[in-house]
Amino acid sequence: MPPPPHQKPENVLKRAQELIGVNQAPAALTLLHEHITSKRSRNVPITSLEPVMVLLVELSVEQKKGKLAKDALYQYKNIAQNTNVATIELVLKKFIELAAEKVTAAQQKADEVQSSLEATTGSASVDDLEASETPESILLATVSGEQSKDRTDRAIVTPWLKFLWEAYRTVLDILRNNARLELLYQGTAMQAFDFCLKYTRKTEFRRLCELLRNHVQTAAKYSAQMHAINLNDPDTLQRHLETRFQQLNVAVELELWQEAFRSVEDIHTLLNLSKRPAKNIMMANYYEKLTRIFLVGENYLFHAAAWARYYNLLRQSAAIVATGHGKKADNPPTSEADLQRAATFVILSALSIPVISTSRSRGAMVDFDEARKNKNSRLTHLLGMAQAPTRAGLFRDALSKSLLRRARPQIRDLYNILEVDFHPLSICQKISPILAQIGADEEMQKYILPLQQVILTRLFQQLSQVYETVDLEFVESLAQFPEPFQVTRATIEKFIMNGNKKGDLAIRMDHATGVLSFDADVFSSAKAAHAGSGAGSAESEVGTVQRLQSTPSQIVRSQLTRLAEALYTTCRYIDPDFNKARIQERDAALARAKAGAEKEHLDILARKEIIQKRKDKASEAQAARDKEIARKKMLQEQALQQAEANRLAEEQKIREMKRMANEREQIKRKEVESMLKDMKLEDLGGEDLDNLDSNKIRMIKLQQLEREKNTIAEKLRITGKRLDHLERAFRKEEAKKLPDDYAKQRERDLAAYELIKAQTLKEAEIKHKEDVELKHRLSRLMPLYESFRANLHERRRDEFEKRRRDAERELKKQVDARQKEYRERKLREKREREEKERALREAEERAEREKEEERKRQEARKEEMQRIKEERDKEREKLKEIAARQLQREEEAMARRKAEKAAATMPPVRKEVPAAEPSAAAGPPKLAIAGNKPSWREREAARIAAGGAPAAAEPQPPARAPLPVRGASDRAVPERGAPMERTDSNDRPAGPPRLNLAGNKPSWRDREAAKGTSGGSAPPPPERSGPPLRTASGRGAPMERGESGRGERDTKDAPAETSKPSGGAGKWVPSFKRREGGN
Repeated sequence: MPPPPHQKPENVLKRAQELIGVNQAPAALTLLHEHITSKRSRNVPITSLEPVMVLLVELSVEQKKGKLAKDALYQYKNIAQNTNVATIELVLKKFIELAAEKVTAAQQKADEVQSSLEATTGSASVDDLEASETPESILLATVSGEQSKDRTDRAIVTPWLKFLWEAYRTVLDILRNNARLELLYQGTAMQAFDFCLKYTRKTEFRRLCELLRNHVQTAAKYSAQMHAINLNDPDTLQRHLETRFQQLNVAVELELWQEAFRSVEDIHTLLNLSKRPAKNIMMANYYEKLTRIFLVGENYLFHAAAWARYYNLLRQSAAIVATGHGKKADNPPTSEADLQRAATFVILSALSIPVISTSRSRGAMVDFDEARKNKNSRLTHLLGMAQAPTRAGLFRDALSKSLLRRARPQIRDLYNILEVDFHPLSICQKISPILAQIGADEEMQKYILPLQQVILTRLFQQLSQVYETVDLEFVESLAQFPEPFQVTRATIEKFIMNGNKKGDLAIRMDHATGVLSFDADVFSSAKAAHAGSGAGSAESEVGTVQRLQSTPSQIVRSQLTRLAEALYTTCRYIDPDFNKARIQERDAALARAKAGAEKEHLDILARKEIIQKRKDKASEAQAARDKEIARKKMLQEQALQQAEANRLAEEQKIREMKRMANEREQIKRKEVESMLKDMKLEDLGGEDLDNLDSNKIRMIKLQQLEREKNTIAEKLRITGKRLDHLERAFRKEEAKKLPDDYAKQRERDLAAYELIKAQTLKEAEIKHKEDVELKHRLSRLMPLYESFRANLHERRRDEFEKRRRDAERELKKQVDARQKEYRERKLREKREREEKERALREAEERAEREKEEERKRQEARKEEMQRIKEERDKEREKLKEIAARQLQREEEAMARRKAEKAAATMPPVRKEVPAAEPSAAAGPPKLAIAGNKPSWREREAARIAAGGAPAAAEPQPPARAPLPVRGASDRAVPERGAPMERTDSNDRPAGPPRLNLAGNKPSWRDREAAKGTSGGSAPPPPERSGPPLRTASGRGAPMERGESGRGERDTKDAPAETSKPSGGAGKWVPSFKRREGGN
């Protein structure tokens, strides 16, 4: 069968109330539970779901259906925790309140039943007056311990107590590890503690404590969950501490000391986690409860230490309150009486610490095993102490803080008797009145038994120093305590046996003679040498016992020492050589020591340095190891954290994907439901909503509309046909009866008309008579009325005129005022309008001025831009001209190079140089050195070689050429001088002829011959012409060599030059010498 359609919460609530009205409460509870736990209820508004949940809680409490309530509350918490936390608190509080009210009502009902039973029993007639009880009542009393009271409680109260306890557990489980519900969680825990204390439910209290511990562990484990509590938050930790302190108080009140100790450990753990120090009043309660726990556990040493900590806290609180550094509400009461009480208990508890152990154990070696050490360490940490307390240390601390002066006088006397002036023969006489006073106080009465143990310990320790044997009756006479604290012989014997077992006493008992024999063996081991000598005591030293005289064993142990001392003294006085030899040995030892002191000192320093180096190396190695361990640990923690982060991220991703899928599914389902609701499709014929889409829904709707249309059309057809037949039958029958009905209707209308006509005539006649009578009466009054009206007008004419004149004056005044106001308003409006027009004109003029200034600025800017543009155009034209000139020079150089190349291909012709040239004797040809530039003649020779004619009328230029013009892309670099050329090797007087090898360049003689052959000889220039300018790289021409028989890379030839003979064979003359010779 398909699931039932989802209903609205309002309809479910109404249906449940109807079921309750017909005494069907279980069915109503089941209906509400199914609605709450349904998945479709997750999308229902909380305001609509809250009344349903409240009614469900009420019904579940009435019917004791805790499991149904638990399931519904869990589901409701999951629905509402992200949107509305207040409604969860409301429902849970309602649940607890209803359960508590049921318990109270059950308790009252049980009391009423018990009182009625007692009254019935008391008033019932008794057959046998001598028989106080019947056999039935005796048998029933034997079966049930408390007769009918216990049975009544079990039958009526206990079920509701159990239900209330389950309600507390359910609420705590629902609220655990949720930061948004933490306050309600702590409040519920407090209520659960009060429940356990009120009804003395010890078993439930233990379970409650364990439940709270599990919740804290779960919170620490799942701290990464959503809405999880943070134990590092100070406020959260403070609330948990308050809950644990209440738990400690209830445990002490219920006398559950193990749970109290566990609560103390929980508090200590939370205090270590807390970054905020606990309040002094809370710590005072903590130490006070520790004193009670340790006293019940008969751990008198830590009991006294707890009292000492409590007293120190009271002193600190008193100082803080006195100086005004803290609030009085945050500190415990610190009156003089409180301090005196605390000091008294500190001294009394310290005196009660047993000197030897009186507990039953398996031997002296067992008490100091590892478990006991761990236990003492735990207790020390619980008290917040650095080291374990001792009896002597507690007394030193008490004396340093002057606690004896603050304590009660009888406690001071008790301290002096036991610790300062202990005498075994008079101890009981002195201490009896003090014990009587202590026994009268209920709080101090608990210390009498440990005080008796301490007194007996001191008594036997000092008796063993004086006596070897002593009568047991004598010991009993010494150990006389006031009633009811008398010590019996069995108690003394038990104490002796325990002392012997622990190794603290060495006493033998002869029951036949009643004599106690102390250990008189002079060769027996001392107590201090025993491994367990201090096993049962609170301190390990024995020096606290007053020594009256040495025992025989102590005398034997020191006999050889005393003999050696006596012999040494005798030898020193009798034999003078003994002293002399001793003095010589001493002097020799001093001399040896003095001689070797320096070396020993140096050795010690060297050894100290070596030790220090070893220490440094060891510390460095240890630091390196620690660093490596810390690094590995950090890497491991980082890896774990990364893995955990990856796992959490993956889980979060999976949860997010599931949530998105659920949301998409819910959105789709909501759309389907809304479409179904809009289309009013209630019955889908077994279709599943999850498999429906919009197309299917539209198809179903169309089919349903078609069916409805056909059904309605058929019904209309049948109904119309039926109506037609019916109307036809009606009309046939009506046609038969119409004449009779018309006659009857006519008769009825005529009768009614006659009756109405007679009534109207009668009423008109009566009214006319009354009007005529009224006219006659009023006509008699008209003269009097006229005279009265005339007199009245005459009397009031003057007053009317006066009022009329006043009204005219007032009207004129108002008119003038209105006219004046109108004129003033018009003038004011005119002034305002003129002011606005003036401001508008000023704004327009200012705008015009600004516009004109802006236009002028724009024109000036345009003129400036035009000027800059013209300047740039001029510069650009200049650059173009320079580039054109440079291009022209490059073309000329290329033409010269082509001519030189053509001339180089011709056979060389040797040309004689005229001897009349004065510069011919100036030396060898000019070298092509960097920086030399061609002269005018060299340029003319180059031009002639290119095929041009020299300019005859042109004046001779200076020796150095002008600087080259910088082109658009060339740098101005000075030209290099013409290269030096060698003479032709073929013209030399000796040597083989020159070979024409590939790549050889013509010499200057070859170039001269080629120039002469080409026609037109030019006068030889005084200097050689330089090579043409280079424009590609901006550098001068490289130095070229003549025909030397070596190959050249560049196939382009330099222009032909004519070398002037120097006058001497093979001698070269510098250029400046040639210039000087030429001048």
